[in-house]
Amino acid sequence: MNRKRATAAVLATAGVLTAAQLGLAGAASAATRTSTSTGCPVNIVFPSRFYVDSHGWVTGGGLYFGIKSKTTESFKKVTFSVTDVKNIRFGKAKPTGGRVTHNSSLSVSVYNATLKGKASLGVRIPTHLLNTRSYAVKFALHGSGWNCAVNQGTWGN
Repeated sequence: MNRKRATAAVLATAGVLTAAQLGLAGAASAATRTSTSTGCPVNIVFPSRFYVDSHGWVTGGGLYFGIKSKTTESFKKVTFSVTDVKNIRFGKAKPTGGRVTHNSSLSVSVYNATLKGKASLGVRIPTHLLNTRSYAVKFALHGSGWNCAVNQGTWGN
């Protein structure tokens, strides 16, 4: 009788491990630590919730990162970069409001010569999470005509 209970416990544990190892589709969420300067006229746009398939790829075309202008002023030579810090790999990025100037598996940059007022600049990146419990990217922002720090913080879990 004890042997049957032990076997059932081992099988139950194996079943839990198998489900976890398969990485069945699940939801993930991320927190951000930003260091946006006071007087910086843009907001960083990032996902707060997303879904990952069984192979670690983010569903729905990937993650979207960008900036959104809070003012009606225009800014020149704006570059927004997203760089891997931990356990993320990028695919071919699709820009919104500009053009991709750099796209590798570890970093993506999008550029706009003139970011008009109330406009946005961003990029949707097919993303592979190497570890769905521990991942992070950092943001960098360059441009003229504003008082923004280059380092705009990190996003991840």
